[in-house]
Amino acid sequence: MIAEAEELLRRASGMGSIGRYQLEGALQSAHVYRRRTGVANWEEVVQLYDALMAVTGSPVVAINRALAIAELHGAGPGLGAMQQVASDGRVAEYQPYWAARAELLARTGARGEARAAYEMAIGLERDAAVRRWLQQRQAGLES
Repeated sequence: MIAEAEELLRRASGMGSIGRYQLEGALQSAHVYRRRTGVANWEEVVQLYDALMAVTGSPVVAINRALAIAELHGAGPGLGAMQQVASDGRVAEYQPYWAARAELLARTGARGEARAAYEMAIGLERDAAVRRWLQQRQAGLES
């Protein structure tokens, strides 16, 4: 299935027009490539998120872009990129935003802020298994 998807992506790239789904497919391809080879390709991933952000303006894309920036340049720059979406009302009750923010804050050593962000993520999560995972991450801040 991966080989078939790669071939479809290659064919789409030859059509001379780049769209949202082609960029999303390219992102998936980049993530698969990294997992299969162990080669860090975060610069390419950030470039793809930049292009997708230009097409969609989606806060979800902005959050994922910020996480990719954190992988490339560190948690501080990732948090800086996440600030671009912080004022978007759509993320106020979006659990992945708070979980991502908590993770980046924890990486910078801002444990109190990370704890509060985890509280928001936990409070917004309905799935008990995900809530437990977030609680474990939060508890890990103590050690």
